[in-house]
Amino acid sequence: MTLLPEFLSPTLQHELAGVQRHVTQHAGACTVWHAWGDADQPVVVLLHGGSGSWTHWVRNIAPLQGAGWRVLVPDLPGFGDSDLPTGCSDVDGLPVHLHAGLQQLQPAGTVALVGFSFGGMTAALWLEAYPQDAQQLVLVGAPGMGFALPERIPLKGWRHLPTPEAQAQVHRHNLMALMLQTPEALDGLALSLHTANVQRDRMPRRRLSSTDIVAQVLPKLQVPVSAIYGEHDALYRGRLPELQAAMQGWAPHWGQWCTVPGAGHWVQYEAADAFNPALRAILTSPLV
Repeated sequence: MTLLPEFLSPTLQHELAGVQRHVTQHAGACTVWHAWGDADQPVVVLLHGGSGSWTHWVRNIAPLQGAGWRVLVPDLPGFGDSDLPTGCSDVDGLPVHLHAGLQQLQPAGTVALVGFSFGGMTAALWLEAYPQDAQQLVLVGAPGMGFALPERIPLKGWRHLPTPEAQAQVHRHNLMALMLQTPEALDGLALSLHTANVQRDRMPRRRLSSTDIVAQVLPKLQVPVSAIYGEHDALYRGRLPELQAAMQGWAPHWGQWCTVPGAGHWVQYEAADAFNPALRAILTSPLV
């Protein structure tokens, strides 16, 4: 069984070839984790965004592994290859499954959680419920801050469309409306990843991302909290300075803020060359 999507480039296939697949269980539901690196290394856990899978991080895993990290990337419950747990309908149902899974994987040494978008919300709630599970939190394009959108993001439905070609047109539209800033970032890989991921989203009608759930959690966290956002993140157009000030006030142990120039919401894909060193710098900074 191949563990990597066939549409990855030969370069990515080579970089990610050492992947191991682990399946953890809690309350009858299985969570699938992809892992790189050795069991005795410090751990970074990457949590993907909504309607996504571990592949949201395909351009970031190898640089982290090369920097000496054991990289654990689950498909969040209800997405990708992971089961949708009974009664789980939004982000608040995920931490118990991820906590159980991490304990079963037995990390050695320090653990850092890095959460993108919906995964950032998940990571914050995870550390609120299980503060012993990690020593650092990095939020990437995370919602749940209580900031109302200046205008509704014009996403379109696709499941009703009769052909893959028609669906692909909508996927391109949605990627540019929410995820990416520059047209050249919407390459064949981005479209293939997105198409495969949205077809396996089994948690519809999520609502907590439009609330202030993360803003309410941040003051309770006792680990360093840092953030990376794309300059043109569609969730915060023109409001990143306001968001930065708010997050620094909410988090009692503030770390670092990084704005990645020219990038949109899916910053770690669109601007990987800038994102990867920024994340490594945060992860290797002394914990306060």
